[in-house]
Amino acid sequence: MNYDIIIIGGGLGGLTAGAKLAREGKKVFLVEQHDRPGGCATTFRRKGFTCEVGLHEMDGPSDTDLKTRIFSELGVLDSVKFIKLHDFYHFINDRIRITIPHSPAEARKLLGEAFPEEKQGIEAYYSRVLYPKKKIPGFDLQGEMSLGEFLDAIIRNEDLKLVLLGNLGYFSDDPYSLSLTYYCAAQARYFNNGSSYIMGGSQKLSDHLAGYIRSHGGEVLLNHLVTGILAENDRLKGITYTNVKGPGSEIKEALAADIIVNAAMPGIIGLLPSAEGSELKNAIGGQKPGNSLLTVYFGFRKPLESIGHRHYSIFVYDGSVNKISDIRANNRDDFSRRSFTFVDYGQIESGLAPEGKSTGALCCTDYIEDWASLSESEYRAKKDEAALAFTLRLEKLIPGITDLIEYREVATPVTVKRYTLNPGGAVYGFRQEPFRPAVDTEKTAGNLHFASAWSKTGGGFSGAIYAGYLCATGILKKKTV
Repeated sequence: MNYDIIIIGGGLGGLTAGAKLAREGKKVFLVEQHDRPGGCATTFRRKGFTCEVGLHEMDGPSDTDLKTRIFSELGVLDSVKFIKLHDFYHFINDRIRITIPHSPAEARKLLGEAFPEEKQGIEAYYSRVLYPKKKIPGFDLQGEMSLGEFLDAIIRNEDLKLVLLGNLGYFSDDPYSLSLTYYCAAQARYFNNGSSYIMGGSQKLSDHLAGYIRSHGGEVLLNHLVTGILAENDRLKGITYTNVKGPGSEIKEALAADIIVNAAMPGIIGLLPSAEGSELKNAIGGQKPGNSLLTVYFGFRKPLESIGHRHYSIFVYDGSVNKISDIRANNRDDFSRRSFTFVDYGQIESGLAPEGKSTGALCCTDYIEDWASLSESEYRAKKDEAALAFTLRLEKLIPGITDLIEYREVATPVTVKRYTLNPGGAVYGFRQEPFRPAVDTEKTAGNLHFASAWSKTGGGFSGAIYAGYLCATGILKKKTV
């Protein structure tokens, strides 16, 4: 079969690119190895509960947000409901509990009252996040640096630094290896646009985009894996693919003028012809995939409000994390001490649980090398250990929660890799390190394009959506030149 565009992978980047190109009249063929579209923007059902795989909150959409334009073009706003979240997050450690509002003005005031000796540093933090090109009065800070270096330069109180890094897990596992420039761009979107959750789960967005492609003449093929990328006369011409649900299924071919990769760049190298594969490998250079996550999914027989819980998202730093330089080591600590995030979807109209019940998810930073070599019995035992340790810790924070658990399940970095094919089960693409060079994919092949968290815009829902849209508009502009 011949198409205008072939898309390898059905995550948000590929779906957004495909929807935009289909809207503009291109014949799109998207191939996804999972049984549903969305990548990390998916849900699954267990015992009547809908479990959210990846989305806790998404910045925006707002009037000044590019996603609003994208969603408007692609009909998202007509069929997907976004639930606005009131607070940014609630931070807890052994020494402080504080709720950070979305409003920068309110956050400045609150933090200034809690840490009066650090008002200058608080102003410097918000000035840099919101106005990255503006000089910060009283501080001689120039050029790129890590987020950790920046905080050390403007603030002395370690607990304040930890509070400001409450949602660090949305971007990285270590403030000293996270680009300040990248962090400011991403964090500012939360402050400027607020945040929201998709009613019914992120699958609603993914299903809408897949449906949009189909309704505009495109094809979305699930349960099929791309096995190779074809070339002819120094130009890529198509793909080979097969049905993953049928052992021994035949290899099929599809041809197209352009190919979009919505998958991990390192994983594509082996699919390309040798010359193009070597070029992509050189373009990637020494960049490394980011961290993975461990998630414990919960189904509760009653909303947690019934036992006094009032927060949508809480970020819990263990008492052993006394300074931000302790964060990295804590990410590999025992589950009884590892810092974590807990999201209570029952605090909003999430649409994830049957009437009178609710769902929740607990996440912590994790790494596939701590799981991949385990035997099957060791793997199951470690999952049980994680589930028990984190449940006991939740019980201390929210007394009575254990008695409300009706369903519980653990997903590990191995799980993430199985469903996304991302190396190491990485959830945010490449590590966003200071001075990270942009991958020059134009050197690989003129008709090979990238639209994913591994692209220039980085990880997260917004990063993937932007990558897909910008990829599509770039292809359309080239065709009109």
